[in-house]
Amino acid sequence: MFSSSVADAPQIREPLHAPVAHLIRDGVVEGIHYGSVVVLGADGKVDFQLGDIEAAFYPRSALKPVQAVAMVRAGLPLDGELLSLTAASHSGEERHLAGTRRILELAGLTEDHLRNVPDMPFDPVVRDTWVREGRPPSRLAQNCSGKHAAMLYTCVLNDWPLEGYLDPAHPLQQAIAEIVEDLTGQRIARVTVDGCGAPLFSVSLHGLARATARVTTAAPGTPEARVADAMRSHAEMASGSGRDVAALMRAVPGLLAKDGFEGVEVAALPDGRAVAVKIADGANRARIPVAAAALARAGVDPAALTEFRGEALLGGGQPVGCVRPSRSLDPVVVPACA
Repeated sequence: MFSSSVADAPQIREPLHAPVAHLIRDGVVEGIHYGSVVVLGADGKVDFQLGDIEAAFYPRSALKPVQAVAMVRAGLPLDGELLSLTAASHSGEERHLAGTRRILELAGLTEDHLRNVPDMPFDPVVRDTWVREGRPPSRLAQNCSGKHAAMLYTCVLNDWPLEGYLDPAHPLQQAIAEIVEDLTGQRIARVTVDGCGAPLFSVSLHGLARATARVTTAAPGTPEARVADAMRSHAEMASGSGRDVAALMRAVPGLLAKDGFEGVEVAALPDGRAVAVKIADGANRARIPVAAAALARAGVDPAALTEFRGEALLGGGQPVGCVRPSRSLDPVVVPACA
């Protein structure tokens, strides 16, 4: 279905983003969110694009399923909840912390081996509880701890050094970079440091969508299929209770979805249809309604996407508007959201 050739790295340039969503207050456009959107058909071809889908960008945590595939290819034996946690941007709930401890235990390691940045839980309710209890920032609570624990476990299994496992020159990160290029179908444009301290690989939005489609269309039992199955079956382990990305996977059967900081969302269906979204200003309020509109463009029943149209804009405590996908993305006439 897809070509296995690897193209040149995407160009590093100022992205030519386009309007993807409007902030509507009582029928007036109060603000505009710019960004880029790509929709792939089941044949891997671009069915729709808006903005700049070929410029180099940072997928942030939306690339975690690909990183998880790389670790499984390198021998990581996890499945189910723990493999879902490997690809997680988790909320810091107790089940996430317990799962990370379990991965470390399987590796014969402890929290002290982690080198991600200590942080408070991502979920605001869980974070408030930590504050009330006087609990300090923790490497376990940081939203990437499952990935870091799995990275360490992969190093143990391959007799790779634990020291410096976040160095882009480390064998683990070299193995991950190889799979990023394999699945995106393009060379990495630049390597920098993500918020958690791990290497972050710059690809294109088109490449991110292509990689996620390859994960969902892989044959049963392959590393790609194992990651997709784990995330779909344990969506809350890859995110958290009440998270929109988990709700989206529950609402659309067979969908694999992953969010990333700075307004990134990627999603793919088992037949290879896929969408990827980048909101230029990183606004979370535009990410989900734009992603939902892109999925509708990909052929997902709009009725399954109703709850993802975005939060209401309030005035005096009452709904007076909304964030609405631009007409170029969602040509369906929608009544003024006010």
